[in-house]
Amino acid sequence: MDKRAAGILMPITSLPSEYGIGCFSKSAYDFVDWLKEAGQSYWQILPLGPTSYGDSPYQSFSTFAGNPYFISLKALVEEGVLTKEDCDKVSWGRRADSVDYEKIYKGRYKLLRKAYENSNISENPDYQKFVAENSWWLSDYALFMAVKDQFGGVEWTKWAEDIRLRWANAMDYYRRELYFDIEFQQYMQFKFYEQWMKLKKYANEKGIQIIGDIPIYVALDSADVWVHPELFQLDPETLKPLKVAGVPPDAFSETGQLWGNPLYDWDALEKTDFAWWRDRMKAAARLYDVVRIDHFIGVVQYYSIPYGAEDGRTGEWRKGPGEKLTKAINEAAGKAKIIAEDLGVFCPEVKELLQKTGYPGMKIIEFAFSGDRFNEHLPHCYEPNSVVYGGTHDNETLIGYFKPEKRQWWE
Repeated sequence: MDKRAAGILMPITSLPSEYGIGCFSKSAYDFVDWLKEAGQSYWQILPLGPTSYGDSPYQSFSTFAGNPYFISLKALVEEGVLTKEDCDKVSWGRRADSVDYEKIYKGRYKLLRKAYENSNISENPDYQKFVAENSWWLSDYALFMAVKDQFGGVEWTKWAEDIRLRWANAMDYYRRELYFDIEFQQYMQFKFYEQWMKLKKYANEKGIQIIGDIPIYVALDSADVWVHPELFQLDPETLKPLKVAGVPPDAFSETGQLWGNPLYDWDALEKTDFAWWRDRMKAAARLYDVVRIDHFIGVVQYYSIPYGAEDGRTGEWRKGPGEKLTKAINEAAGKAKIIAEDLGVFCPEVKELLQKTGYPGMKIIEFAFSGDRFNEHLPHCYEPNSVVYGGTHDNETLIGYFKPEKRQWWE
């Protein structure tokens, strides 16, 4: 980040849409046009992965897959695989300013399935190329999602033993039995990537760079953990977590935060030269121009909480891979730049690692006006290599910060 510039954080979900949730529709292109007219250089979005129960973008079924909710239905109508009447028959919720995720879940997948069945996608050479080029993650992800649907959506740790443990005969059986369900999952990923890369290209041509966001941890109920249990701190017999992620008590919570994500087995990852992380960063660098790594502190030290704990008070700090991982990240990221979300418990080693890597850290305006004049979030204390935000998801909105009568976050 070698020049001064400004941008806007706008989740895809928050774009205007006729069909219940923001997506890669004309509204996205209009927003890019507005960014250019407003003199902005960056559009930051939240993670793009398919969301699990609760619909948090930080709990995804895959670190490589895209969220089918973002596929533009209008584009599918224009292709002729859906009709406007198909889309208009679905109930998308009563309010234009909020997303009814239950209705989205029940309505959108039925439409996407219909589009898939009308597409004759298997004979599409672009689809065939996409599947071949992405088979290293797509094959397992599509099987994971198809089997999950077969078992009523329950997490993979509750599946039948043979497929839970990925026995070869079970893998072959489900690939045969769920062939069209697997192809449907691959179709949705093809359309997601096709539409997203078109939008990203448009933004780049307008001089707008995309800042993406990746959580440092992945969800337990994900294809990532199901496919690579050996890379996480899991019981080798039951595949249940031994320790999970979170943070200790702080100004926001007296009991800390229990996130529940499985922790990496950093020794196992190091033995592979961080191959999974390299793949992750290559994929992120394809999707984004700049990658923000959430909870970057976890690279240096991570908080380890016993599985089954009720909150974050019983954890302990453990040492992370540090510069060994950032070296792998830099080699895999290519031209993509990195932003380190370095907020939280002060750790000198994190600052030292930022100096070595050149990654910009984050400053938060709403953190600035407490304490003394040496508060690092005060503008006169900023280092040049920084990215400044009004607030985070742990803060009040800016309008609520300046106008208390309009506060909503705490309600």
